[in-house]
Amino acid sequence: MAVKPVLRMGHPLLLQVAAPVTQFNTPELHSLLGDMRDTMAHLDGAGLAAPQIGVSLQVVIFGVESNPRYPDAEKVPYTVLINPVLTPLSDEEEEGWEGCLSVPGLRGLVPRFTALRYVGSDPKGQIIDRTVTGFHARVVQHECDHLMGILYPMRIRDFSTFKFTDWSDDDQSAD
Repeated sequence: MAVKPVLRMGHPLLLQVAAPVTQFNTPELHSLLGDMRDTMAHLDGAGLAAPQIGVSLQVVIFGVESNPRYPDAEKVPYTVLINPVLTPLSDEEEEGWEGCLSVPGLRGLVPRFTALRYVGSDPKGQIIDRTVTGFHARVVQHECDHLMGILYPMRIRDFSTFKFTDWSDDDQSAD
């Protein structure tokens, strides 16, 4: 397995709808998952979608034990989710700070559903069916957006919250 380069905002593949996986438990799928896991771990990500490493398939991984990019985040079990379908459990949304490995150095406040059900498959084609809330729900929505060609800045409602992560009030640099 290998750490792969992550495509950045502006790459056309990140704006495409990814194709569903049709064959499970194959060497190619396991190789892709290994590359995704290695890449996510190397970059301290909370999740990664296959399109972010140049593979237009409906595959996401996510999970958080402890993460320097999300020091206050609740734990999210490591999950491989293939061909996901998300169903919000209510209209209730909450804004929260998000970043993305494809949009490095920036963060913004993004509205997400607070509770949802997700259904998909694991690498062997077995069904995963979970109901989640909080940070877990946010991470799943963020990663699954990548499969639909959506990056989190497209969901920001108030662009005054979109900023560099290293910005401070002491920053006196000019345009």
